[in-house]
Amino acid sequence: MAKMRKKGDLPSKDCATCGKPFAWRKKWAKVWEEVRYCSERCRINKT
Repeated sequence: MAKMRKKGDLPSKDCATCGKPFAWRKKWAKVWEEVRYCSERCRINKT
C-alpha cells in the first residue's frame, strides 16, 4: 500500500487569476503541469 503524504508536503502553485496558492490534487495527477487556476470560477473569470 502507498504511504500517505501530509498536505503540506504536496506540491503547490499560485492561481493565475487570484494569486492564491493551491495544492496538488489526485485528479490533476496526469495534467499537473497544465493546471493554472485554483477553481472553475477563476478559470471562467480569467483576465
